[in-house]
Amino acid sequence: FLVSPLQTGRIDKSYPTVCGHTGPVLDIDWCPHNDQVIASGSEDCTVMVWQIPENGLTLSLTEPVVVLEGHSKRVGIVAWHPTARNVLLSAGCDNAIIIWNVGTGEALINLDDMHVDMIYNVSWNRNGSLICTASKDKKVRVIDPRKQEIVAEKEKTHEGARPMRAIFLADGNIFTTGFSRMSERQLALWNPKNMEEPIALHEMDTSNGVLLPFYDPDTNIIYLCGKGDSSIRYFEITDESPYVHYLNTFSSKEPQRGMGFMPKRGLDVNKCEIARFFKLHERKCEPIIMTVPRKSDLFQDDLYPDTAGPEAALEAEEWFEGKNADPLLISLKHGYIPGKNRDLKVVKKNILDNKPAANKKSDLINAPKKAADASNTQNDAKLDEILKELKSIKDTITNQDERISKLEQQMAKIAD
Repeated sequence: FLVSPLQTGRIDKSYPTVCGHTGPVLDIDWCPHNDQVIASGSEDCTVMVWQIPENGLTLSLTEPVVVLEGHSKRVGIVAWHPTARNVLLSAGCDNAIIIWNVGTGEALINLDDMHVDMIYNVSWNRNGSLICTASKDKKVRVIDPRKQEIVAEKEKTHEGARPMRAIFLADGNIFTTGFSRMSERQLALWNPKNMEEPIALHEMDTSNGVLLPFYDPDTNIIYLCGKGDSSIRYFEITDESPYVHYLNTFSSKEPQRGMGFMPKRGLDVNKCEIARFFKLHERKCEPIIMTVPRKSDLFQDDLYPDTAGPEAALEAEEWFEGKNADPLLISLKHGYIPGKNRDLKVVKKNILDNKPAANKKSDLINAPKKAADASNTQNDAKLDEILKELKSIKDTITNQDERISKLEQQMAKIAD
């Protein structure tokens, strides 16, 4: 996959890529607590976590910080925990969900007996204590991953056979998109404490593109982008009937192949920008900017309530031990100034090193040594990368030389 700076214009064909997987990459997700870290899931059954250099890529990146192996089939979904550092969820076509501690490279939770069919999507709730999933068996499940139990589920959430999506909202309700038995696109709102009947259910149209929901918890607006559509519809979720209020539709000429959503802290508050999409075309990626026109140049408090910041509220170990915490909020009043991201360090646990607790002191003495080992490993990896790059350039030059001499021979023959 490609990681590009925010820019306009063409990207050079020789632009470096992130290319460590041996099969196609199916899903990527930027870490909410470190703007330089991105996770990828692939057909090669692995999840890889990458550290992108501060100023972008100058060479192709082939060495991930950590490779997470545990799925037996391709991995189609990766999703970082919203509030705990280094906690990553992956879901594969083996119908299993694995929750990893990226800091140690371990799979700590394996939910492999809850889904009997393909998982379409997974969504964390606001504080990351629950997940909800939409599956090919037409069920939406609400799961407590640490207790490894299904808290609530709804059969035939949408009657149609085409794919569904389910996401958690900030108030704990669940929003779903799917199809009716007559293949009409639907959206619905559910209370996980009582999944018998939806709070609201709306028919949309008869197009066959799957509706992908993008949710802004600050303004409670849901944007629906249909795959293959050329429009984005948006709705506000409120406590009053009809609960899901249609606001407007953004239309363009070209259909969208996929969509990305800029985090709130990446928006321009001076221009009253409330959402920015990145629309994938066949050959380009186009930004679509949503703004709310205001006469005043002052900061608009109602458009920008405090939003989730980049600091994690919990460490991975705390979350796995059962703690919960809401996102740590920041104000966007003076715009967002990125802080210094810390490098992602992975300390693999050695099974042979299960020492009794009494040895804590010696662990502290060994800590600097471990850090030195880690930096040596990093330097070795960088050296390997440079040597690989050199070798590939030399190979290219050799091939070109051979090609030149062949062409010269051909020319000589023609000239004779």
